Amino acid sequence: MLAQDNIEEGEVLFTIPRSALLHHGTTKVSALLEQEKASLESPSGWVPLLLALLYEYTSSQSHWKPYLSLWTDFRTLDHPMFWSKEERDRLLRGTGIPEAVDTDLVNIRREYTDVVLPFITRHSDLWNPDTHTLELYTQLVAFVMAYSFQEPQDEEDDDDDEEEEEKAANPPMMVPMADMLNHVSNHNANLEFTPDSLKMVCVRPIGKGEEVFNTYGQMANWQLLHMYGFTEPYPSNSNDTADIPITTLHKVIKQGIPSGLELVEEKWEMLCEMMQEKGTFVFGKQGCLTDTELHTALKVLCMSKEEFSEFKDNEGWEEEDDEEDVKISLSFSNEGLPGLKAPWKRLIHEAVRLTVSSYGDGEQGADGEQALIEDKAARAALNSRQLNALQVRCGQKSILYRLMELTKASDHM
Repeated sequence: MLAQDNIEEGEVLFTIPRSALLHHGTTKVSALLEQEKASLESPSGWVPLLLALLYEYTSSQSHWKPYLSLWTDFRTLDHPMFWSKEERDRLLRGTGIPEAVDTDLVNIRREYTDVVLPFITRHSDLWNPDTHTLELYTQLVAFVMAYSFQEPQDEEDDDDDEEEEEKAANPPMMVPMADMLNHVSNHNANLEFTPDSLKMVCVRPIGKGEEVFNTYGQMANWQLLHMYGFTEPYPSNSNDTADIPITTLHKVIKQGIPSGLELVEEKWEMLCEMMQEKGTFVFGKQGCLTDTELHTALKVLCMSKEEFSEFKDNEGWEEEDDEEDVKISLSFSNEGLPGLKAPWKRLIHEAVRLTVSSYGDGEQGADGEQALIEDKAARAALNSRQLNALQVRCGQKSILYRLMELTKASDHM
């Protein structure tokens, strides 16, 4: 979408009434979906919308046909879930995307088999298993991933009770017009939610002829490719990240220990209990985004036998106050990392080195990939999958290489 004239900050570009949103409450089969909502519960929370889309997309009488006819063939969606497994593993090794896609496909099949298929079989007057197949269901999952919006949670009660369980996210919905806008991290428009409508609002001046960009949130390139099927050109994505699996720290701490392995495993067991499901440390362009978790891990793994014994006797340590949190955040920023304790730096450095090695050499090799992405003519010869994969890999590796520089031993400098 291009601006036909100069647009001022704060100007409303377009308004979508809530009656024009497609979700489980606005579909022709909304009453049935509401009546049987208990049987449609699933971990994703997407089943009611997906059933609505299955019905509306294949119904010749659908009120939503003018909107859905814009997508004549969902097979044009090019999420990695539609690539062959061999292609995913070859082009995206080390990025975390192949593992995420494998999980997605298992969950989609389970959701369709356990929840959707029994439902549509019971209501064969509205749905048909021969038409509303697992293949179409998977395509619609990708459609929802790429084009739906979720209304933010009401923030009024955020501070009422920190112990209260996190609220479930609002279910996704399809938003005509808004889903036409592309995303960049440096966006110039944003979707605002009001009780009666949704409004696309200009957040900074847009010149005549410039493209109007929305934002899907702070998304790294690997997330954009996984969820939406595209990437931002390298290195323009300011939200790019690289993950270091916590299991990599475990591998590093065990290396070169002739004795004391029992203590290491005891620390590791306790750390896993403390970290629960937080399986990765996330680094962005300015430093660690999960600094508190990384600080905890390094502190536990680098304890002496005596310190660890005291730590167990005290059942951990007191929670950090706000001032201490700020210090930790600064310590794990790009500026603070070189000043960390030597054992901590060594652990991070070696964990990063192992993470980099998990990418393999790729089709071009490490140096070849960087040269390739800087060569305009060579980039133009790549197909879209190769280019998207290259931009993900280069973005992640640039963060990891920088991290290795920041944590190398002082006597190497």
